[in-house]
Amino acid sequence: MRKFIFIIVLFLGAAFVYLSFGELQTILQTLRQWNFWFVLIALIVQFGWFTVAGLTFRSLYNVLGIDETVYKLSLLSAAANFVNIVAPSAGMGGMAIYISNAHKRGLSRGKITVASMLYIFLDYIAFMVVLTLGLIVLFRRNDLNASEIAASTIIFAIAAALGFLMYLGSRSALALGNALAWMARIVNRAADPFIHREYLSEARAYEFARDMAGDLKSLPERPRSLVIPLLYAFANKSLLMGVLVSVFLAFQVPFTAGTIIGGFAISYLFLIVSPTPSGIGIVEGVMPLALSSLRVEWSQAVLITLAYRGITFWIPLGVGAFALRLLEREKVTIPKVEI
Repeated sequence: MRKFIFIIVLFLGAAFVYLSFGELQTILQTLRQWNFWFVLIALIVQFGWFTVAGLTFRSLYNVLGIDETVYKLSLLSAAANFVNIVAPSAGMGGMAIYISNAHKRGLSRGKITVASMLYIFLDYIAFMVVLTLGLIVLFRRNDLNASEIAASTIIFAIAAALGFLMYLGSRSALALGNALAWMARIVNRAADPFIHREYLSEARAYEFARDMAGDLKSLPERPRSLVIPLLYAFANKSLLMGVLVSVFLAFQVPFTAGTIIGGFAISYLFLIVSPTPSGIGIVEGVMPLALSSLRVEWSQAVLITLAYRGITFWIPLGVGAFALRLLEREKVTIPKVEI
């Protein structure tokens, strides 16, 4: 079964690449026009992003008393990113990669789940700081519109909901279980006309809450321990903006700090709220508009968008498939995910 699930995941990845081949071909043609040295810098920065993801998880694991290498956590992060793209499951497919590795090592499922949720929450906090700066840039240039405000509101709401759930868990396992069971009931009611069965188990929601509550309760006693992971989360966003700077330099397009912050903030915003995996097809349409509103010529904005997405989306997709293969060779169980 493990081999079968692994093959299915890779098949989905191959199908995703095949269906997006037209865009990938355009990106490859764009890359031929690059300055080689700035391409190399962008690639180095992007691979640094994988390392920072591993460092972030390692710092969170250390907070929860778990020891793991940066190399293994970087592989797990890359593989989780790949699974989340080819088998969209609200991040649960990627989280299952970490839980599977923990199960193999006999570690607590609750601890790994808490670490994964903290990673997402800190990532949101770091991005919201960047997003706020980006919205200020757009506002000062009279380019802020309703769609960007609406998408930003969604991001803030998601972050607030995640933070509230973790707060509940730190106070009471029962309170967290009640909240998760309520959410499960809403999802089940919405899904019932289509699948005619219970999609999420309320009993599992309470079990899930019990697994997490003990570790969440320990966090308020040592809030300073989250400073390092938060700094890594900011470094994560800084590296992605570094890739964007390298792209501008590669095409010799003039830019300001406001252009980089505003362009990155809007593209990443719609990457998160997009209904398509990692914003495929959406970001490619929104980012040129954002850059052109920041006084970048349209033709240059399109080239920059395609090149930036080639490095920050397609390369991680390929690296993630390779990481998944390495983990499979190490006999790490590839879990079944709901697709």
